[in-house]
Amino acid sequence: MQRLSFVITFLPLAAAALLACIEASVHEYNGEKFAAQGNAFVFHGGSEGIYSSAPGLNESSPADSFIRFEKVVFRRPSEFSNFSSGSVHVIVFEVDDRETIGGSAYGGQRAVCCSADLAKLGVCKQGEIIHRPSTNNPGWPQVFGASFDADKTETTLYPRSIQITKTGMYNLYFIHCDPQLKDAVVVNGKTVWKNPTGYLPGRMAPLMKFYLFMSLAFVVLGFFWFSQYARFWREVLPLQNSITLVITLGMLEMALWYYDYAEFNETGIRPTGITVWAVTFGSVKRTVSRLIILIVSMGYGVVRPTLGGLTSKVLLLGGTFFVATEVLELIENVGAVSDQSGKARLFFVLPVAILDAFFIIWIFTSLSSTLNKLQARRMTAKLDIYRKFTNALAVAVILSVGWICYELNFKSNDVYNEQWQKAWIIPAFWQVLSFSVLCIICALWAPSQNSTRYAYSSEDVGEEFDKDDTLTLIKPSSKNVRTPELRLAESNDLLLSDVNLDQEEKTA
Repeated sequence: MQRLSFVITFLPLAAAALLACIEASVHEYNGEKFAAQGNAFVFHGGSEGIYSSAPGLNESSPADSFIRFEKVVFRRPSEFSNFSSGSVHVIVFEVDDRETIGGSAYGGQRAVCCSADLAKLGVCKQGEIIHRPSTNNPGWPQVFGASFDADKTETTLYPRSIQITKTGMYNLYFIHCDPQLKDAVVVNGKTVWKNPTGYLPGRMAPLMKFYLFMSLAFVVLGFFWFSQYARFWREVLPLQNSITLVITLGMLEMALWYYDYAEFNETGIRPTGITVWAVTFGSVKRTVSRLIILIVSMGYGVVRPTLGGLTSKVLLLGGTFFVATEVLELIENVGAVSDQSGKARLFFVLPVAILDAFFIIWIFTSLSSTLNKLQARRMTAKLDIYRKFTNALAVAVILSVGWICYELNFKSNDVYNEQWQKAWIIPAFWQVLSFSVLCIICALWAPSQNSTRYAYSSEDVGEEFDKDDTLTLIKPSSKNVRTPELRLAESNDLLLSDVNLDQEEKTA
């Protein structure tokens, strides 16, 4: 037999399922259709990481882990109701047992439904699901179902709960093998997936504590910043007002994410409105943060009073980045329940990655120009702060590139989501890195009695940076400057003195 994976066979269906509008860990099925995959017709019912139940607990215990089937009904059109059919199967398996599903005859293509050739070999019954008992997890995979009687358009699955006694990534599929029904069968009802600590899927569960920690971290940063802001409010610069906005957005974002996960964990219903607000605040924060770093790199408010003709370009880049980020985050988070990542997300990641790269190139190009100008004008205080700022950004970019490489390696080697318990670290890293850069900016530009020392002043440079960011290194001395009006006046004085001299000679 070929060692092809059941999960790979149904990966396109799993990805498509993530795009469906599922609003809770209580997976609801509203007339979902089966799709042809190989010799079977399949509907993906969900994938979640579940921790095992504590010893001695039963299904009614609040600290129990289970998958419960409630009011699951299969329906077929009336024109297909004149015959009885085989079972519509439900199969639940842990990812480590994926090779126990399916088989092939004489080394042919791997199949899920028992074919005539396999039935002749005596390894299965034709029309049934091919599966073997797990050697590592007794009693698994779980396979059961319900059959259509003649002249009946629907059949109901008997309610049941499956106790989870082993921590793992669990997959649920509804499958039927009757070619007469093809894709005419639909499923209605719901399944409830629960971890010992609540309804959060296993991959999401650590993020609730993480966002609580980040909320507290933003509170500490906000206390430091706002106390300095209140003490030296007369010395506050426009740049520091923008930093205040970013801190406020960050506090709101972290609080909303924590509330979103806490509500989801408690009720099993994900609060879609809260999720949308959390995504929106996060997108605005990321956009404003990048714009602040960009305009600071250009020297705005520190070595130049305006951005000149670059204002519209900066705003256009920021607006485009916000839209791309908002769309990506909405698709990734709103309605997301299963712990399986969809490949469709890649299409929306690319625009954000390209815009981020454009930001980085523009930021470091502007920083290089600004540092050269500060060094040429010998503004040592501002030059020192910009060098520290540049070093911090360089370290952040190096860490970002390294983490992207790690993330790509992580996902490429985790095709079956076996490392779901570590997956929460990936989004958490980006939040920590963003927060660290914000802390550095706050430390460099904290409000103080010397804040105006770092503000733009025409006395520091003698003249403003022009629109092309060019710099005149030698300033003409005022005593050597002779305007046309001054030269004309001098000529008139000289002529008048000559006339007076001629008159005096004649008189003499």
